[in-house]
Amino acid sequence: MRLHTLAAACCVLALSIGCSYSDSGLTTSVKTKLAADDTVKALNINVETKDRVVTLKGEVRTEAEEAKAIQIARATDGVTDVVDQLSIVPADATAPTTGRVGESPIDSTVAVTDPGITAEIKTRMLADPAVSGLKIDVDTRERVVTLKGVLSSQAEKDRALAIARENKHAVRVEDQLTLKK
Repeated sequence: MRLHTLAAACCVLALSIGCSYSDSGLTTSVKTKLAADDTVKALNINVETKDRVVTLKGEVRTEAEEAKAIQIARATDGVTDVVDQLSIVPADATAPTTGRVGESPIDSTVAVTDPGITAEIKTRMLADPAVSGLKIDVDTRERVVTLKGVLSSQAEKDRALAIARENKHAVRVEDQLTLKK
């Protein structure tokens, strides 16, 4: 009986480790950590994973942001390597403004990037208790958002789609979410 219990425990452990180290699981984990970090400001960083190798693409404002993003990705359990394709683009100190204190630059929507859209949607999903944000992969290409993952209920799927569709910068949301059988 003890042998069966030990074997079952080993199977559960192996499955949990295997699932957490899937490429989509690693992408989600890295995206979540980048979005939560105050230094990185992950709105302009796209994360892709293939064979446990994470590629960071996009723009950061400083070398410190770039170094921190790479450090976060490398420190994520299951990541075997990190490919740095980040560009350092300093913030423009002379960005146009309305001239009123506390208001954002004129036409601030121009700077919206695919990684920024992804990060905004992912952050909202992680903050919503009705959605298992870690089970949903959010990818954006040319402002078209694609949601992938396996969810527990239709209500959860509907809420995830609603969150993505509420993003004013996304031109379309593609639903590749499935339900557990």
